[in-house]
Amino acid sequence: MSNEKTMLVPGGGFLIGPAILDCLMTPERFSDEVKTISETARDFMLKKVVPKSEALEKKEEGLMVALFKECGSLGLLGIEVPEEYGGLGMGKIASAAASEEIGRQASFAVTFGGHTGIGSLPIVYFGTQKQREKYLPKLATGELMAAYALTEAGSGSDALAARTRADLTPDGKFYKLSGGKVWISNASWADLFVIFAQVEGSKFTGFIIERNTPGFSVGAEEKKMGLHGSSTCALSFSDAMVPAENVLGEIGQGHKIAFNVLNVGRFKLGAATVGALKYVLQIGAAYAAGRKQFGKTIDSFPLVQTMLARMAVRAAVAESIVYRTAGLIDAVAKERASGKDKIAAELSAVEEYAVESSILKVACSEMLDQSVDDCVQIHGGYGYSAEYPAERFYRDSRINRIFEGTNEINRMLVTGMLLKRAMTGRVPLLAAAQKAQQALLDLPSGEEAQGPLGAELALAEGIKKAALLLAGAAAQKFGTKLDEQQQILAGIADLIITAYGCESLALRALAAGDGPTGKFLSAAARHYVSGLPENLLSIGRSVAAATAEGDNAMLLASGLKRFLRYPLFDRFGLEHELAEMVKVKGSYPVA
Repeated sequence: MSNEKTMLVPGGGFLIGPAILDCLMTPERFSDEVKTISETARDFMLKKVVPKSEALEKKEEGLMVALFKECGSLGLLGIEVPEEYGGLGMGKIASAAASEEIGRQASFAVTFGGHTGIGSLPIVYFGTQKQREKYLPKLATGELMAAYALTEAGSGSDALAARTRADLTPDGKFYKLSGGKVWISNASWADLFVIFAQVEGSKFTGFIIERNTPGFSVGAEEKKMGLHGSSTCALSFSDAMVPAENVLGEIGQGHKIAFNVLNVGRFKLGAATVGALKYVLQIGAAYAAGRKQFGKTIDSFPLVQTMLARMAVRAAVAESIVYRTAGLIDAVAKERASGKDKIAAELSAVEEYAVESSILKVACSEMLDQSVDDCVQIHGGYGYSAEYPAERFYRDSRINRIFEGTNEINRMLVTGMLLKRAMTGRVPLLAAAQKAQQALLDLPSGEEAQGPLGAELALAEGIKKAALLLAGAAAQKFGTKLDEQQQILAGIADLIITAYGCESLALRALAAGDGPTGKFLSAAARHYVSGLPENLLSIGRSVAAATAEGDNAMLLASGLKRFLRYPLFDRFGLEHELAEMVKVKGSYPVA
């Protein structure tokens, strides 16, 4: 892939210009090294973890930790740890490929993600040389397990309002911490915790705390709706004495750690849901192929086929946006590392694509919820029984829309970050918004889109124009108070998120060519896109009515109708075609 071309598309830049097909990362373009990582993770999950799902669900003593350590022995815990600290030193494409396979078992995926992502990467990105040398080699092998502790009882989404306090002792050797954290994944098993506290009551700062720290304790396991095999506990600090050398990053700069690491967490959550989406489809397809009613297997019934088709399409969309984003991060990290610190370059690339990471978090978590619902419905009454895995998938999926920042917060971040970048000139959105406004005054060409998936790509461009049009109108009306208009920000975000998915899947289908993979992806793209205009038009009209009045509102509405056009075709027939592909494969149609 050409890094020079990739840099033409900065974070959020997909909204203002076409993607470059040669620079698009897809699973079909994985390197041999990434394929090996993916195969290793898949083999481990299918042979060692998935068969023990029931035992994990019951929290069989020592099982999760044993599987975790075995995962470490395979190198899967050290994918993103630099080689000089005992890891593999690979990037986000490899990380996503592993996370996808791990996503087959939700409780293990949470344990894995809590360690490899938000647990270990703060030390990779912000640790001192001494801290990295002390902790990273053992984190990479699984000798130590990490956890990340940000949330407090009174500060969830408002993380910087944390009240846990840290005061330097008179001799300057320790920080004395008091307070508590809640909902901490891996807490029962973790040896190492990355936590945040207010130094002197007002300087938000990161710390590394070892489990045996005096004054530090872990509470009882929470009783949760799902993820029964994972550990979730509260933490308490009662004058816990933390060595001063365990400050992570700079005093008062903990927000840089928290926000950047959450970006990674959102990205990795998206990757894990790809694996879950495929596995849920496999379970649903297998049940439909074996269940008979009225003398036929139920996968021959059109309404069941509709559910199987939708599940396959969601997996294709999620897979496409995850690996597109992973490819962008890795390419930019490589370019920025030229003659510089590789770790700093990767952190910079993660921040560059923070918008895309929030998109992944929202889109993938919501598509998974829709697919687990379809899986339960395919099972009928058996889907409501704990004897079948569909019931567990349904419970386990729900948390994805809450942790790593709620989907409501992430929707506002998508639009808010883009507008901030526009104001600083980092992404030329204002000029693009003006072009979208000018397009309202131009006469429609009347020409239909040409070429393979031309209509799908044309709609993706139309959705972008609609988002830019509404964002420009909202910024003009509300100015600096736009961040208070949560419904408007969320509505615009829905358009932006959909445009990314629509374009990513269509471009991937073009890149795949005319073979079986390309045939499935093209059908998936047509199905996904054909269901968008009516819903997006409804969202757009609501935003238009809130940002303009009278003739201006009508002008916006007419623009939305023009931009969100897609030709009529037989969607039911396409669902049958997609369902047949699933039936032949017995699972997700792309190997």
